Parts: sequence; C-alpha cells; structure tokens
Amino acid sequence: MSTKSPADNRPMSPFMLGAYYRFQWTSLLSIIHRITGVGLSVGTLLLAGWLISLASGPVAYAAFAQHLTAWYGQILLFGWTWAFMYHLGNGIRHLFWDAGMGFDLKVAEASGYAVVVASLVLTGAAWALAYFI
Repeated sequence: MSTKSPADNRPMSPFMLGAYYRFQWTSLLSIIHRITGVGLSVGTLLLAGWLISLASGPVAYAAFAQHLTAWYGQILLFGWTWAFMYHLGNGIRHLFWDAGMGFDLKVAEASGYAVVVASLVLTGAAWALAYFI
C-alpha cells in the first residue's frame, strides 16, 4: 500500500514556471536580474584585465585594447553596459520594494517596463557619450 498523497506528485518550485504558471513580466525581470548579476560578475574579470594591462605598460595595453576595439569586444562591452544599467535600475526598484512600496500589480508591472526602457536609454546615452566626447 502506497503512503503517497496526490500532493506528492506536484513538481518542486524550480519547475513551476511554464506549464504550471502563466507568464508574468515580473518573473521574467527577476530572472533577468539574476542573469545580469552573473554577467556583471564575469564582466568584472574584463575590467580587471583592462586594469592589469594598463598597469603592465603600453605593449600589454595595446594588445588588450585590440580585443576591446574589435567587434566581439564591442559587443561584450555593450552587453556589460546594458547589464549594468538594467541591474542598477532593477536594484533601485527592489529597494523600493524593500521599503514596502510598489507591490500593487499594476505598479510592479509599470516599474518593470520603466526599468527596461531606462536601461536601454541609459545604455544608449553612455555609448553616445563614449563615442562623441
């Protein structure tokens, strides 16, 4: 005789997205926040490499800068810039949540859209400043 209840057949929480819950904008933003956090950690290695090459002299810096100015280096830097801007904006959003504000579903959804738009605008502004100044 089995002692399992029907509730034992339910999936555990990591598998709740998809077939068990409908898509939620705030869930996607939370997942992206975690991914950008990891990306920023990995991207910090790029920053450390740049600083080490800078301290190592002009030959080492020129070799490193060659990769940063190549198309793949520009894509990495652009992605790192966007991840920084998104993570910063969403982090501020989380600070409001920590203060008990913005939990209303409509406010949470609107603030999520605002974070995404702000991250894109700030990334574009940062790159425009880098190229035109």
